Amino acid sequence: MPYTKVLIHYIWSTKNREHLIGKELKPLLLAHIKENSIKKQIFIDSINCVSDHIHLLVSLGTEQTIAKTAMLIKGESSFWVNKQQILKTKFEWQDEYIALSVSYSAIDKVRAYILGQEEHHKKQTFSEEYEKFLTDHHFETILAKANTNSIKQSTT
Repeated sequence: MPYTKVLIHYIWSTKNREHLIGKELKPLLLAHIKENSIKKQIFIDSINCVSDHIHLLVSLGTEQTIAKTAMLIKGESSFWVNKQQILKTKFEWQDEYIALSVSYSAIDKVRAYILGQEEHHKKQTFSEEYEKFLTDHHFETILAKANTNSIKQSTT
């Protein structure tokens, strides 16, 4: 049996960053995601959300991919919320997400960050947080290179 420890910090928002996750929905949504993830053998170490986005720290199994895990959690949870008719509007997650590898030495820091979302967002909006994650983890460099390559290919 292989032994792996691949920790991923996922972040994604509600569709159009709408503030849909209220006091009634939040505990139900988090409990459902945890319960459903156990059934799908997805190990969630930490999870928390605020009105417009969610953070999860997940330990991937040997057969799991970043994309498949995100798809399973996002798709099933939005389906469940809509089936429960908790909201008067349709619940959807944004297609895009951030997934960051987490060193085991940083696990306590990431756990604290995830669990402290309510306090954190008294000082910073999700848009500011999202942009900071993109910048701090050099996603803008990757996107700029991809755009440059795309432009070069279209002009040749």
